[in-house]
Amino acid sequence: MDNDVTDGRDESPDERSDRNWVELLQELRVMQMGVQILTGFLLTLPFQQRFGDLDTFQTGVYLTLVALAVLSTGLFVTPVSLHRALFRKHRKTTLVTLSDRIARAGVLVLAFVVTGTVLLVVDVVVDRTAALWSSAVALVLLVGLWFVMPRLVAHGPAERV
Repeated sequence: MDNDVTDGRDESPDERSDRNWVELLQELRVMQMGVQILTGFLLTLPFQQRFGDLDTFQTGVYLTLVALAVLSTGLFVTPVSLHRALFRKHRKTTLVTLSDRIARAGVLVLAFVVTGTVLLVVDVVVDRTAALWSSAVALVLLVGLWFVMPRLVAHGPAERV
């Protein structure tokens, strides 16, 4: 999470870890909801009448999306499991650092799930060419919003209050 110790806050390392953990949990709650909705959507598709009409490519994309959605869900829940394992062991800094890395991996996997979902839906509704272009645009957009923009903001000039 935040390694900048000179941000003007008057808090101990334990207080900083506690604050960072609470902030990370809030972020995970938002991400988990989106992943759960998307995973639920994917899991209902085989029960739709047109699912049997999918070609080999579409079936492969679908199965890959289910695997990635499950992986993403697992990554977003892992920090809770880690918290259970490290509870009362005075390892909050380790918990926050490791959970931050896992959450970042979860966001990356989620970007692939969302992109792949665009690929599958547009392929079924329009055609393969439109699907490939749409998913490429979605991936560029998500990488820009979820990875590039945060880095640019983080490395930009500090705020003055």
